[in-house]
Amino acid sequence: MAEERRVQGLALTVAELTAGYNGSPVVHGVSIAVEPGEVVSIVGPNGSGKSTLLKGIVGIVEVMSGRVRVGDREVTGWAPEEVARIGLGYVPQVDDVFAPLSVLENLEMGGYLLPQGEVADRVEHVLSLFPQLRGLLRNRAGKLSGGERKMLAMGRALMLEPAVVVLDEPTANLAPAIAQTVLSEHVRRLARTGASVLIVEQRARAVLEISDRTYVLTGGAVRMEGAPAELRESPEFVDSFLGGGSRSTVARDA
Repeated sequence: MAEERRVQGLALTVAELTAGYNGSPVVHGVSIAVEPGEVVSIVGPNGSGKSTLLKGIVGIVEVMSGRVRVGDREVTGWAPEEVARIGLGYVPQVDDVFAPLSVLENLEMGGYLLPQGEVADRVEHVLSLFPQLRGLLRNRAGKLSGGERKMLAMGRALMLEPAVVVLDEPTANLAPAIAQTVLSEHVRRLARTGASVLIVEQRARAVLEISDRTYVLTGGAVRMEGAPAELRESPEFVDSFLGGGSRSTVARDA
């Protein structure tokens, strides 16, 4: 693999964010922070507002109060294409690739804000990070396996070399072994480029292994936060999110 190129990482800071739909808040006063080179995860039960929080950060849903900052720039309420321009990449849980287009065309679409002369160079950079995609460039994205599709979705987001990468359930509907590869190899690789990585993930046990810090969201609010080692020592966290039982041998993922 080619040597990984470093991006100019920027911190992501979310302060007292309240966001939701049609004037009804789903997340309430949430504050989180991600530093360059970190993987910070958000875990919690279904319906706790995890995806809504991410959509509020990237400008898809209404922000009713609070602030979002990328580096020293406030981007609260900006449209998704505007935050993309200043270095925030977003990989949604669904509709993460253009299924009728080839892998190469998807990557080129990811670079739509770039000068035409820079697109080929950025494609090569993405292929250095995800070399498995090189042999699939002419394949339709809709024909890829689940793991290949997630690689393409992340690669497409990286075409703009974002300083912040926001991932919504990147292992959804993947087999356990493939999900582990996506988290331990691909997500950690994003952080090694210098980007700030924020990830919502339902597989709490697996994402703890690759996280520097974790926030626990329930009822639309942060209930716990800390380093993974600290959370594993919390009986409440183990019982609620890691399936109970022994703190050192957890029976199942949340």
